[in-house]
Order: sequence, then structure tokens, then C-alpha cells
Amino acid sequence: MNTNGYKTSFFLASRSIMRGSRGSLYLTVLIIAMVFINMIFMPSIIMGFIKTYEDQFIAYDIGNILVSPKTDDQYIEDIDGLIERLNSVPGVFRAAGHYSTGATLRYKGNTLGTTINAIKPNDERLVTNIHKRIKDGDYLGEGETGQIIMGIQVSGHRDKAEDMGPTLGYVSSGDSVTVDFTNGVSRELRIKGIIETGSYTTDQGVYITWDEMESVLGHPITEGSYVIIKTDPGVHEDTVKTQIYRFGIAEKVQTWEDILKEAMGRAIADFAMLNSITIIVSLIIAVVILFIVIMIKTLSSRRQIGVLKAIGLDKGIIVFNYVFQVLIMTTLGIILGIIVLEAMVAILTAYPFQFSDGSVTPVVTTADLVNNTVLLYGAGFFAGYIPAWRVASEDIMTAMRA
Repeated sequence: MNTNGYKTSFFLASRSIMRGSRGSLYLTVLIIAMVFINMIFMPSIIMGFIKTYEDQFIAYDIGNILVSPKTDDQYIEDIDGLIERLNSVPGVFRAAGHYSTGATLRYKGNTLGTTINAIKPNDERLVTNIHKRIKDGDYLGEGETGQIIMGIQVSGHRDKAEDMGPTLGYVSSGDSVTVDFTNGVSRELRIKGIIETGSYTTDQGVYITWDEMESVLGHPITEGSYVIIKTDPGVHEDTVKTQIYRFGIAEKVQTWEDILKEAMGRAIADFAMLNSITIIVSLIIAVVILFIVIMIKTLSSRRQIGVLKAIGLDKGIIVFNYVFQVLIMTTLGIILGIIVLEAMVAILTAYPFQFSDGSVTPVVTTADLVNNTVLLYGAGFFAGYIPAWRVASEDIMTAMRA
């Protein structure tokens, strides 16, 4: 079929839509719009949840890059020297060391085993955002002793129904807890602040100063459990990771993406499969609906199709008349779907979903819109072509007697 044939098909399709039932047109366009929204919205919520977890992981847990001890080593040796070298690497904004040890917390008959992290608060402020999420009390000060801060999932909520696991019952800033360290030292420490970030792993954290840990151990700390790094804005973590190795650092270096791939690779793959299933189901719904609409249209227009064939109109023109009708309705549905979808995203950005792990807003990318638009057009073409081809293939007399 030549260009003029396609133009004729498009003209017939547009005239048929304008002269057809407005109610049927509006309903079909609305259904296509809902299918388009369903193809994108649910996956966008899943991607929003993943994005929230990633942001929290970077902001509160490990920064952009984590440096761990060498294989088979328990601690990083000369951690101060390592941090000094890391801070000189291009792309590193700041590095902060952690020293972790096991301990048991006791408060009014409640006992909780946990890991305590010794930090240098001034360095930590430049790497993580924990200091911005103190719900009750204050953050640790550099060099102070006798103080401790802990996450809300350690201290416990006033309403115990909000606790997601064992806690100390309910403590607040100003209370004192007994801390039994694994080396046998027992300390009565005052709770200076309670952390609430929305990240379950961070809200299970317990922190004291580096100086406090040195007094517990009875000697200066020259080793460390790990180092977290915040990179300069706009610098990719993999680039900084390469630079760190070029500086001759032999410890294990991982970006936050490396760690998440190890920890959540299978979960992310499952989310991707769920997204694919959602899209496939939506496409099947779209194909079935459009197939039914065009089949009804073609069956009710069989005599008209017979007349068109009788006057010598090419079969391809007749078929593409109905294909273009589907594509026009699909276009209108996609436009309406994008408008509704953008409005929903704007509303949910201002008023995000509140999950136990934080606020979640939909993440919709241009690639999502383009890919799903192409898929919906493909489904529309298939749903319009098959029934139109079947009816247009009938002989003229059979169509005229319909």
C-alpha cells in the first residue's frame, strides 16, 4: 500500500471516530488511560521504595563507599593513617572510622544484646546525616564521655505496638542505661539522644564516642572495624573507588551499589520480575479491550466494508482504517494517562506514602514513559489489525448480506 493509501485510511479512521458514538469513544480512551497508568504506576511505587532504601543506606549507614578490613583480617590496622590517606584521594569529601564491639544493654529489667559503634562525631557529621535525625535529646559531642545515643528500635516506642523487635522497653534522653561490654567492663551511660530515621537498620544503631570506647578498652584505639566515605557531589563512586586503589590502599573497597547487589540482588531481581508481570497483564487487558472494541466495530460495519470493496477500495486501506482508529484512541488514552499520572506523582511527592522504612514517592522516568508508550502502541496495532483483517478478508457478497 502506497502513501496515498495510508492517507485515505487515516482520513476514513478520523471521520469514523468523529461520527461514531462519543460515549463509546470516551469510555475506550479512559480504559486505555487506566491501562497505561497501571503499567507505570505500580512499578514506579516499587522503584520509589528501592530509591528510598538506597537514599537511606547512603545517608545513614555507609555513605557512598565502605572500606573494610582485608580478607581474613578482623580489623583495619592504623585506621588514623588510612583515614588521612583516604581524605587525600580526589573525589573523597570525608572519611569517618568506626570501631564496633558487642555489648549488652540493661534498663529496668529489660536486656538487649547489640553492637555498639565508636565514632568521632565531627567526622561522622560530614559523612552521614544521623545528627539531623535526633528525635529526642542531642547528638554526641567530640571527645565527650559517659554519653550514648541509640536508635528508636533500641530505646523502644512509648506505644509498644510500634516496636518491630526486642527493645529496652521505653527510654528517653536523660535516662541512664547499664552497658556490659564483651571485655567485662560495665558502664552506666546517660542517653544523650534518640535517633529516628525511618531506616530500620539505622534505628537499631547504638553509638558512643571514640574516647569513651578507649576508656572502656583501657588503651588508645589504633584499629578500626570499617571506614565510611562520603564522595564529592557529582563524582561517581566507581571513579573514586578506582582512585582509592590507585593510592595503594589494600583494604576491601565497595561502593554502596556493590553492597546492595550482594545483599539485595535477588530481591531487586524479584521486583523487576514483578514489574514485568504488571506490564504484561496490563498489555493483555489492553489487547483484549481494543480487540473487542474493533471486532464490534467491524462486525457492525460489515455491509459498509462490502460496499467499500465493491467500489474497488483496496483491502489494505480498509484494514488500516480500523488500525488507525485504534492508534488514534491509543494516542488519546496515552495523553490522558500521562496527564493523570503526572498529577498523581505531583500529589504523592507532596504527600508521600508512609511506610515503616520511610516516605516513598513514585519514581517515573522518561524511559518508562517511552517504553510503555511503544508497548501500548504495539498492543493497539495488534488488537486493531487482526479483527479488521478477518472481516475485510470476507468476499463481497457475504459482507453485503450481513
